[in-house]
Amino acid sequence: MITTALTKLKVLFTGRMILALIMGFASGLPLWLVLSVLQARLSKAGIALGTIGLFALVQLPYTWKFVWAPLLDRFSIPGFGRRRGWLLMSQAALMVAIVGLGLADPIAHLPLLATLAVAVALFSATQDIAVDAYRRETLSDDELGLGSSLYIYGYQLSKLLSAGGALIIADRLPWATVYAIMAACLIPCAVATLLAPEPEQPPGTPTRLREAVIDPLQENFSRPEALWMLAFILLYKIGDTMAGAITTPFYLQLGFTLTQIGTVVKIFGTGAIIAGALAGGSLMLWLGIHRSLWVFGVLQAASTACFALLIPAGPQTWALAGVIAFENVSAGMGTAAFVAFMASITDRRFTATQYALLSSLMAIPRVIASAPTGYLADWLGWGPFFIACAIIAIPGMALLTRFAPWNGTPDLTNDAEVTG
Repeated sequence: MITTALTKLKVLFTGRMILALIMGFASGLPLWLVLSVLQARLSKAGIALGTIGLFALVQLPYTWKFVWAPLLDRFSIPGFGRRRGWLLMSQAALMVAIVGLGLADPIAHLPLLATLAVAVALFSATQDIAVDAYRRETLSDDELGLGSSLYIYGYQLSKLLSAGGALIIADRLPWATVYAIMAACLIPCAVATLLAPEPEQPPGTPTRLREAVIDPLQENFSRPEALWMLAFILLYKIGDTMAGAITTPFYLQLGFTLTQIGTVVKIFGTGAIIAGALAGGSLMLWLGIHRSLWVFGVLQAASTACFALLIPAGPQTWALAGVIAFENVSAGMGTAAFVAFMASITDRRFTATQYALLSSLMAIPRVIASAPTGYLADWLGWGPFFIACAIIAIPGMALLTRFAPWNGTPDLTNDAEVTG
């Protein structure tokens, strides 16, 4: 047993895991530059609030990345390969676009700045497609859990740097310098990509664009449990997502100060998510992805219900810290298992396209289910609302019985030999 445990722990220190962490960092950094950092810059420049709100539309490439994902499955970049080539191209383009975004003046050249922000989002989304495909194709099913958790860890670290560090630097240096520093942070990621091995192409890799577009859909929807799996992806984190969408007004109504919310929820909470992701990835080495979905799903639902405990406790920092620690650790574990599961059900021939489709599907509840949460909280009251969010998680958990039973390991793909 000790030998087995040591063997599993050694997985943590392999080059594949280090790459998962670095690529998670590379994926997260550009996103926050076109969200919170850009909003702060526009606000400082005196741009109208309505115009700043419109800049949220630069996120659209992240939700439509499945449209051009087949290109990454079909075409290779000469000299670098199908995965490394697209990674290097998108990272180089990102660095140029980020530097340009810093040089564009918000007052004199607002349309140019908007165009460059869209370019950053487009190249960032392309990098995400390649990163997700690379992670799936270089990790075995047993390693996907830990690899996904390290990816999330890197992603959260980049959030601290680009969303927090960039704003701190901006108080001392010009915006052009801030963006140049952020672009330079991608250089080590590009070096890691250059040194990384190119995954082997499995038999049946698309040789025509039509195959890259049509075959992934046919393969996915011809599986016996395809519709149940898609429903599960929509529902597994819906309760957690709904609760998280409206928590800031909840904290304020309870009497928490902005300082308490910023310190406990944002800074301490980010650390708890990282801890949960790492714990989840490590536990998945022992539990496997399917059992982890069960265990972490129960913890997610329980932690969502615990928000109701803050109501009798009142604006006590210790109570908020306890609930945030439990909720964010559980969310980090659940996200690690969820991301690993989505990767595990993709066919290696069409990893980029299928994962882009699944991740886009995963984003739907974040937009649609979150929209009515304010009305629900008003109607039910805060306590019943959070209890309801926990109960809403049950249908997603119940779907696991169809394709991921606790004591079974069904084949979720059409060709186990091809998909690994």
